[in-house]
This record gives sequence, structure tokens and C-alpha cells, in this order.
Amino acid sequence: MGDTTIKISESTRDRLRTLAEERGLSTRAYVERVVAATPTEAERAERTARAIAYVRANLREDFTEADVREAQAWRAAIASGQLGERR
Repeated sequence: MGDTTIKISESTRDRLRTLAEERGLSTRAYVERVVAATPTEAERAERTARAIAYVRANLREDFTEADVREAQAWRAAIASGQLGERR
């Protein structure tokens, strides 16, 4: 395993340390876990393609690109907090 040094602000370093400690991990282990769990754009595109293929094969043969765009907009709205607030 190689060592790498990155320059980050003290507040970010402290936050990383706190997040790691809350999970019972070293900062190194926490960063490795977060990076390993974050998909690249290529991985996200592949997941999306597999999901669309599954929907078309098993749920809805007429699933269109417009449906995909609508679903993506719906997901983005949820992620940004525009939808799904508890009442």
C-alpha cells in the first residue's frame, strides 16, 4: 500500500477524524471506505443501463427514454430536498 498526502483544510481534517471515530474507524480506513463506495460516472452509467434493461425485460417493455428522464428528474428532486419532505 502506498502513502499519499493530500492538502485539506483543518476543519475538513477534523471533520474526517470525527466521522471516522463515530464509526470506529481510522481516518485512513474511513476515507478508503467512502472512496470505495462512491461510484465513478462510468460505474453509474453502467448501473443505470443495467437497471433500464431490467425494467424493460421484467416490468415494462415500453419504458422510453422520456420515462428515464422523468425518473432521473424525480430522483434529483428528492435528492435536492424539493420532494419527499415529511409532513
